[in-house]
Amino acid sequence: MPQAAIEAPTRIRSRRQWKQWIPALIWMGLIAFESTDLMSAAHTGSILAALATRVFPQVDVRLLVSLNHYLRKLGHVIGYAILSWLLFRAWRATLPSVVGRLWAFPWARLAFWMSAAIATLDEFHQSFIPSRTGRWQDVVLDSTAALVMQIFLFLFCKSRRSEPSRE
Repeated sequence: MPQAAIEAPTRIRSRRQWKQWIPALIWMGLIAFESTDLMSAAHTGSILAALATRVFPQVDVRLLVSLNHYLRKLGHVIGYAILSWLLFRAWRATLPSVVGRLWAFPWARLAFWMSAAIATLDEFHQSFIPSRTGRWQDVVLDSTAALVMQIFLFLFCKSRRSEPSRE
């Protein structure tokens, strides 16, 4: 078999593998942006207050502060769950496995640990920004969201694999 015939599928597969990393890298960039002063609680709170007072002019300030807090924590959960999923997809495309396999522990493990490491670095970075606070509790929240996503992916892929084929 000619060498070119062997190299062409390898190049295509390699290109496809790296394309799977693009969404994960973009999402990591979004997390890094959200870690700046621009996305501090004071800034997001003022945006929320401006929007809420247009709709509900008599809204209680304490309610807005509480709502801002919980929306920000929900953002942590959603953001790191999505990151964990995107990293899982990237590792699935990158690491070899049995053809047609939907889930493998190494992909999930790497996606979880990378998500936890990014959460740690994110909070460490925030500890140097005066308007932000780096909190270990947020690392736990983010890592828990990443773990829950990996459990969900395992259950989802397991249910897809066990479904009878529809012919």
